[in-house]
Amino acid sequence: MVDMIPEIIAIAVALLAVLTEWVHARRVRRLQRLAFGPSGRAAYWTWAVPWIRVAAIAIASWGFASLLWVVEARVHNTGEVSESDIKHLVLVVDVSPSMGLVDAGVDGKLTRRQRASDVVESLFNRIPMGQFRITFIAVYTDAKPLLEDSSDHEVVRHMMEKMPMWHAFKAGKTKLIDGIELAAKMAKGWNPGSAYVLMLTDGDSVPSAGMPRMPASVADFVIVGVGDATNGKFLDGHQSRQDVNSLRQIANRLHGHYHNGNQKQLTSQVVSLFSESDNKDSIDKWTRREWALAAILVGTSLFALLPILLHYFGTGFVGGTKYQKEQAF
Repeated sequence: MVDMIPEIIAIAVALLAVLTEWVHARRVRRLQRLAFGPSGRAAYWTWAVPWIRVAAIAIASWGFASLLWVVEARVHNTGEVSESDIKHLVLVVDVSPSMGLVDAGVDGKLTRRQRASDVVESLFNRIPMGQFRITFIAVYTDAKPLLEDSSDHEVVRHMMEKMPMWHAFKAGKTKLIDGIELAAKMAKGWNPGSAYVLMLTDGDSVPSAGMPRMPASVADFVIVGVGDATNGKFLDGHQSRQDVNSLRQIANRLHGHYHNGNQKQLTSQVVSLFSESDNKDSIDKWTRREWALAAILVGTSLFALLPILLHYFGTGFVGGTKYQKEQAF
């Protein structure tokens, strides 16, 4: 029954407003020639003013009553995030020895690992990290989970910049597919659309079959390439450079996105992928509180604007001395 109080109040206010508009119209009718000149007519659009005023008062009343009797006060606590709002960022980072080669960055003086760290740092600064829990997967000859669902972003920075993680693996060829498979496995139990996978690497060969499928929890997959894609560096008797074709192929097969991050930070379009779900169907997430605030804003704005419009555009008649002089001529 309490939920119906705002509607009852709005209807009562609307009926009272209709009565007052009727009384006001009778008074205006007696003075219409004085107010509007010999024709006794206001501007044509003013016929809608009483109805707009009634609607504005009723809408605003409903909004105020909803906030007063129905909507519970919202307490903002920046230290806690509700379970339904938590998102997961899975970092799949290539830690092979080739990531230590110096050919990355705008001037080519950064190691590929440092450039990958810069890309991650830029992302952290551009998304609401308070909502994200980070999972860190290191990839070389196989994949190892080093961090799971952590909110400590400093740990991630430390691992990206200062830990030579390839020592924890056997020497051999890089297997990015192992990292993708582990990311899919770890994300399987999370809420649908709540996870984002970001892979940072300088490239790898792509098998013709066996690409893992991302679970429903993964909203987007982004692979960022680091290292010079044109002029490579020699490592263990072969030339190592960013393999753009293979990285783009991995992104396409996973229905994700590829970005060459060797010199440029993630674009705004790519960054928006990590918070895209916040903007989808946002009108569906409105509660009674948002509708009440919108009703108050619309109702009070209309009610305050009408007198100004009536003053300047309600009639073309100008009375007083000016009108008398015009009549004399």
